[in-house]
Amino acid sequence: MENKDILDEQSSTDTTQPDNLTTETPTEEEAVTINGGEPADEPVAEAAAPVEAEATETAEPTGSATDAAYREVAELKDKYLRLYADFENFRRRTAKEKLELIGQANEGLLQSLIPVVDDFERAMLSMEKTEDVAALKEGVSLIYTKLFKTLEGKGLKPMVAKGEPFNADLHESITQFPAPSDDLKGKVIDEVEKGYYLNDKVIRFAKVIVGS
Repeated sequence: MENKDILDEQSSTDTTQPDNLTTETPTEEEAVTINGGEPADEPVAEAAAPVEAEATETAEPTGSATDAAYREVAELKDKYLRLYADFENFRRRTAKEKLELIGQANEGLLQSLIPVVDDFERAMLSMEKTEDVAALKEGVSLIYTKLFKTLEGKGLKPMVAKGEPFNADLHESITQFPAPSDDLKGKVIDEVEKGYYLNDKVIRFAKVIVGS
């Protein structure tokens, strides 16, 4: 009987829990501490996965931007090469036209002078057959007038220098003489060689004598 009472007492003692013990489940940090301080592998892998996905998402637009930049550079290079080729063609065509223009610049003038040359040839033949000096003078005068009118039609204009103040931009002084009057001092008192304009541009300076 005593042995049975002892066994019943031990059984009741084992099934009764102390008041200071709790049955709450430990947190993750507590579980890590209990297991020896090493965190589990699976949660770390799950945390790293979103970072890798984010890096992939950021790399995608960078590649697209690079491709777009390469395409833009290729288009600009193509436009540059086309413009350069057009400019080279324009430059060569312009140079060729300029050379042709220079070569044919005197064509119109020479064509207009040919009839004057014909008149001179006829006048020279007449000089051998006639002794009428007055008629020869008149013929030469007519040829000169025709020649001068032809040159005037091409823009040639004689310069009036005698009696004008000396101008280094128009006149070339070959010597100085005492002026016959005070109002001619510093002015052109004689003209040795006439000057000419071509469309208001001096093509030959007048050689003059200046009064001092």
